[in-house]
Amino acid sequence: MKIALLGTRGVPASYSGFETCVEQLGQRLAARGHEVTVYCRSHHITYSEPEYKGMRLVKLPTLPNKYLDTIVHSFLSSLHALFQGFDIGLYFIAGNSPVAWIPRLVGTRTILNVDGLDWRREKWPALAKKYIQFAEYLATILPTAYLTDSRHVQQYYKEQFKSEPAYIPYGSDVEIRPPGETLAKFGLEAGKYVLFVGRLVPENCAHHLVEAFRKMETDLKCVIVGDAPYAEEYKASLKKLAGGDPRIIFTGYVFGEGYQELGSNARVFVESSGVGGTHPALVEAMAFGNCVIAHDTPENLETIGKGEAGFFYDGQAGADSLRQILIKLLHDSRLIQEYGAKAQQFARRHYSWDAVTDEYERLFYHTLRKPLPGRLSQTPVDAP
Repeated sequence: MKIALLGTRGVPASYSGFETCVEQLGQRLAARGHEVTVYCRSHHITYSEPEYKGMRLVKLPTLPNKYLDTIVHSFLSSLHALFQGFDIGLYFIAGNSPVAWIPRLVGTRTILNVDGLDWRREKWPALAKKYIQFAEYLATILPTAYLTDSRHVQQYYKEQFKSEPAYIPYGSDVEIRPPGETLAKFGLEAGKYVLFVGRLVPENCAHHLVEAFRKMETDLKCVIVGDAPYAEEYKASLKKLAGGDPRIIFTGYVFGEGYQELGSNARVFVESSGVGGTHPALVEAMAFGNCVIAHDTPENLETIGKGEAGFFYDGQAGADSLRQILIKLLHDSRLIQEYGAKAQQFARRHYSWDAVTDEYERLFYHTLRKPLPGRLSQTPVDAP
């Protein structure tokens, strides 16, 4: 098949979970003999080669604006795709649904991964929230098909729009790395830090962890990995909340081998996000074998098997609830090891990128009304 991946910043992945999904999925599809094209934002992707891990890169401009960046680039990408003869156009993010019909004009079948319920994010003003909610409705009618990586989001679409998207989970394959340059750079020791990874925006609630940690008596460190454009005020508030505590370390963005090293050697991982679908950082932390603590959103609880593979805290209580669980765990090494092993086993069973790629291929062939190749005839991926 000729497959286009649209709606993200592009690859190499250097921003969020959807870019990682494009990289992991795209390279596997290419390795299986499909022609894969990834549309990239020229102001974000500085990689100079025309191909990356078997994927052809098409760089197009956009308006680098908080509200227009994504949709303008997706619109231009959709126009470009009209003349490429794609069989499948896979879009990401519900906000791109208004342009998902464009490649259909020439017979391309389009599929949209809607992600989580993005209108719940605090960063959006009222008008933008209304647009995203309308875009969710359009996701049910403008692309040929749509999907989600969360059973909770799937249920939301069933209840809200009487329409059921396909479910395909996020993958979790990671490379376990020993302590090395990255830990040395930030003055860290293996097994002696609590880790957060995510965009530093209010709805990801990193302040829960910073506030909880500041009031704890421990010689461990707290490592906050991430950044965010257009969120300077919140990032400043986090550092003010940290109060100069030398145990709390803000690393900025860390990707690739450095990210793998940090994830491989954490003692506990905290997923504090209060909105969104499946959070890639949480799934990957489980694959690293981290003992995980998650904000008790339905999506996070789903990801950790409702407590089977991790702990959760009361997001309404915030830092106070999180601190109690951290104190309990940091005084019980056996419990940390036990739940780290449970998390890793759960991730291997439910969140494999190869199995996820199988599911996307099945959806592509089904959408094209083509018979499945023999290698895809086995039982679909197990879902939590």
